[in-house]
Amino acid sequence: MKTIKYAIILSLVITATAGGFSAAKPAEQRKPNTELITQANNKFATDLYAKLSTTKGNLFFSPYSISTALAMTYAGAKNDTAAQMAEALNFPTEPAMTKEQFHYNFGAVIKNLNSQGEKGNYDLTIANALWGQAGYGFLDEYLELVKTNYDSQLNKVDFIKNTEAARLTINKWVEDKTNDKIKNLLQKGVLNNLTRLVLTNAIYFKGNWADQFKTERTKDQPFTLITGDKIDVPMMNRTEKFSYTEADSLQVLELPYVEDELSMIILLPKKDSSLAELENGLTSENLSTWMKQLIKREVIVAVPKFKMESKFDLVPVLKSMGMKNAFTGKADFSGMNGRKDLAISAVVHKAYVDVNEEGTEAAAATGITMSLTSAVPEAIPVFRADRPFVFLIRDNGTGSILFLGRVMNPVE
Repeated sequence: MKTIKYAIILSLVITATAGGFSAAKPAEQRKPNTELITQANNKFATDLYAKLSTTKGNLFFSPYSISTALAMTYAGAKNDTAAQMAEALNFPTEPAMTKEQFHYNFGAVIKNLNSQGEKGNYDLTIANALWGQAGYGFLDEYLELVKTNYDSQLNKVDFIKNTEAARLTINKWVEDKTNDKIKNLLQKGVLNNLTRLVLTNAIYFKGNWADQFKTERTKDQPFTLITGDKIDVPMMNRTEKFSYTEADSLQVLELPYVEDELSMIILLPKKDSSLAELENGLTSENLSTWMKQLIKREVIVAVPKFKMESKFDLVPVLKSMGMKNAFTGKADFSGMNGRKDLAISAVVHKAYVDVNEEGTEAAAATGITMSLTSAVPEAIPVFRADRPFVFLIRDNGTGSILFLGRVMNPVE
């Protein structure tokens, strides 16, 4: 008899595991070491950008949200499934880091970011939740791991008899956690009576610039599209001291938010270069180098106001990155329930961003479903973002990339 496969839906949740669950270590041995986690997530961010950037138009997503949701899924993966996930997601493995250390340190990053957001200087929240079929029988060890490290509780729903009510409940949770910016994450048809688990992650950020742009200085000015055509867009203008650097083919500008704990980084190709050249060189290593070269100096800045929403089905992308078994009958998520009857059926991600004179509001959510299946110049530099550019929002303390995207048309 063929083994019936259930499907897991992951929504803004990342699972991380590669085998059994080890016992908790003494407190003195459990000091957070998050550097490898940040390096892994940033490498995944630029790898994923390279895949998604082949689509046309504006682009915006939260690699951190996707990594978190997949980390929680990885927590229940074993054998080849776990190995493929770790390689595709750049998760550190032994001897660099044990599975227990990985989840503990990943959770430490989440706790640190949430604690920063609780100070009240800006809004930053990261929330995780599990939505499991009532009576299905998930392992206590798995539930305890995600609860302890990801602050993710199991919410019991009935996918079998009341699929639509379960979908609406999950979507309402995502809306609440993203301040109503991410709506209808799971559309009709994503869940069915074979769904057994949905993992969700939601991230929300709203912060003012450390020094806001003056609205009276915002003027309609030309923006050159990738086609060479010009359109008028509302351009925000300031001349002040910013952290800035430039290389042969690009300019880099940091726009800090209040308290300087988070910043927007804008990567602008020079006029004699191209966005494609910039994107081809966008690696976590190059990004780290550019960040180290930033020097505070006076800069003439013009940046467009923009707002965008994006939605992705990430299953094909993750398969192309090496996560093959997780979506097939070969999937081994026995760390979740003790059986090999779970496979990922959907990975859905939505993101939203609004950049204006006051600051930035950004939100994202990821859903994963599992179901039954088969050199600095002397002159004052001018940073005029009047052509397509790449931007990201990062935590300055750890260097974690929370959001990443590009602007092809600010008014599209």
